[in-house]
Amino acid sequence: MSLSLATQAQPIGKCSAWLDWLQMLTGACLILFMWSHMILVSSVIFGAGAMNALAEFFEATGMAQVGGPLIGLVFLFHFVLAARKVPFRSEQQTVMAAHARRLRHTDTWLWVIQAATAMVILIMGAIHMWVVLTDLPITAAKSAARIQGGWWMIFYLVLLPMVELHVGIGYYRIGVKWGFIRRDNRKNAKKFENILTVFFIVIGLITLIRFLTLTV
Repeated sequence: MSLSLATQAQPIGKCSAWLDWLQMLTGACLILFMWSHMILVSSVIFGAGAMNALAEFFEATGMAQVGGPLIGLVFLFHFVLAARKVPFRSEQQTVMAAHARRLRHTDTWLWVIQAATAMVILIMGAIHMWVVLTDLPITAAKSAARIQGGWWMIFYLVLLPMVELHVGIGYYRIGVKWGFIRRDNRKNAKKFENILTVFFIVIGLITLIRFLTLTV
């Protein structure tokens, strides 16, 4: 009987491992995309022409029309995979918060922050992608007009730190989970993650200010 139960449990374990791998791979792809996206959008700091030239390249190669929806699908797929371990019910969240306070472990709190930011990013990130992808081609003038009008500046001031915190913590947790970050280099890895997160938030803020002051 015990052998039979162990045999039955084995495929479930393999399935969970494969789902973890897919979660890690989609997460890594999204991390690289977000860092690349931030660098490309921040090209507007050097002028509208710099951003427009990059946007035209992505339009001409079809990367905007194909890559945009593809990233959207990866984004949703990653959320579904990650949702397996996210506490959605209030009682689960209460227990998780209690454990985090009791353990007083930094990495546990990082997971809590990542789970919380994921909820915000799911809604706000989907709105951002929909607005951008339904108004192609991307231009500096369109982006500036959006930032300068209505509530979009506040929208991005909220979304920016949520994304960068989630991405930075995700990079760190992938390294810990899959053995790239170990006990002997964890302190330096955390420091690097913090520097990287602050760097991209600062770049994002400078970019938003540039859009705000750009003549459209």
